[in-house]
Amino acid sequence: MGSLRCNSEPQNDSISPFNINPLDPQEFKRQGHLIIDFLADYYQNVAHYPVLSKVEPGYLPKKLPISAPLNPEPIETILQDVKEHIIPGLTHWQSPNFLAYFPAASSTAAFLGEMLSTGFNVIGFSWIASPAATELESLVMDWLGEILMLPKAFLFSGNGGGVLQGTTCEAILCTLVAARDQKLCHIGRENINKLVVYGSDQTHSAFQKAAQIAGINPKNFRSIKTTKSNSFGLSPDSLESTIQLDIDNGLVPLFLCATVGTTSTTAIDPLGSLCDVAKDYGLWVHVDSAYAGNACICPEFRHFIDGVEGADSFSFNAHKWLLTNLDCCCLWVKDPSALIKSLSTYPEYLRNKASDSKKVVDYKDWQISLSRKFRALKLWLVLRSYGVNNLRNFVRKHVKMAKSFEELVCLDKRFEVVVPRNFAMVCFRVSQTAIARKMYDDSNMHACEDCANEVSRKLLDSINDSGIVYMSHAMVEGVYVIRCAIGATLTEEQHVLMAWKVVQEHADAILNKY
Repeated sequence: MGSLRCNSEPQNDSISPFNINPLDPQEFKRQGHLIIDFLADYYQNVAHYPVLSKVEPGYLPKKLPISAPLNPEPIETILQDVKEHIIPGLTHWQSPNFLAYFPAASSTAAFLGEMLSTGFNVIGFSWIASPAATELESLVMDWLGEILMLPKAFLFSGNGGGVLQGTTCEAILCTLVAARDQKLCHIGRENINKLVVYGSDQTHSAFQKAAQIAGINPKNFRSIKTTKSNSFGLSPDSLESTIQLDIDNGLVPLFLCATVGTTSTTAIDPLGSLCDVAKDYGLWVHVDSAYAGNACICPEFRHFIDGVEGADSFSFNAHKWLLTNLDCCCLWVKDPSALIKSLSTYPEYLRNKASDSKKVVDYKDWQISLSRKFRALKLWLVLRSYGVNNLRNFVRKHVKMAKSFEELVCLDKRFEVVVPRNFAMVCFRVSQTAIARKMYDDSNMHACEDCANEVSRKLLDSINDSGIVYMSHAMVEGVYVIRCAIGATLTEEQHVLMAWKVVQEHADAILNKY
């Protein structure tokens, strides 16, 4: 009988033995200590790196081999490559001088929690797959819901429940799919093209992506205009008139994504009034408070989510400002069964007595993917290691710094604060008045709006090119604004003062050219 070996299969004597132990405890200790020391040194020196990476696109392939190594390399060699080739290509989000986008505040407790989660490497898609992973997540979500003073209807103790998602994008998509399927059960799946979703022109783009994935007709995505007169919050009257027009045109209102703390300016949508409108027309209301929800653990900021009791779901990102490393999006829903009906699959190979009993939570049915990390460990460690009082004071410290920065902006007549500061982000620009007096007489001030935008843009580019600090921008009602978002774990008052000095110095250089 002929051999069944494929011609391409190597002979036994050419196969190298697998002679390493990938989980050798002693080597794990040795290499782990090296990595911890490496990162500790990185944090010690991160303030001295240019915050924004200076590399050009395509730099890394020129530095590293074109193919993977056939034989092992020592960790020391790999770390040297990290130091020489990877770190120069990083934008340093943990730098105390990182003031762009929103913060990604990290901590020792969250890092260690992530280490524990990675070390255990459990895949807790169902209760039976790791009971502790499921039950700790349910417990921690109720803890955090109580800290936020969420209505009991959002908690497991009140027949709602919470789940840790990766990002806000996932949270919005999951709730939108649940709302879609609920509605289609009543009007027929063939009417999906009639469904309409609503947000404002300040709503995060994650909502538009979720709508696309969920099969909402792009023509039925409503981005309702906001104005500076309403501090860029969504007007309930505008929402209702938009809904009524859609109904008159034979469409079916489905979903409202309201925002507390928009990305551009931290604007606040009036939840109570919006929920009242939505209730009248049978809309699912999701509240996206990705950034600002962190601040709402402080009693003095809790009023920003007043009215949340009228919503169906609520989410915020603990990985932004609550010392919990990426990723950790906290989502609560009043009706978990809506998520489960839309997202559940139960093949034979996952069947078990616990799930059949309906007495346990299977978090695979609360999310898009099947597999999931043990995220609750790091959030649990953060809450226990620092305590609620210290977490509140961490937020308050940054708000105080932002207030100081805002005051400095107001003292310099060349600048203006574009929108009121709500939390720890200041939106400012070179003032139109300053440009007018440089380039025009007072009667032509309106002619220089574009010039003010251009100068502010040049100023931000100059600031970021310096490498000393990093800020980002937004456009609202045609106005280019510089966003100074304070919230990095290592940021202190001296860094904020230095950042303002950098702004002034670069403004001097630019304005003196006019």
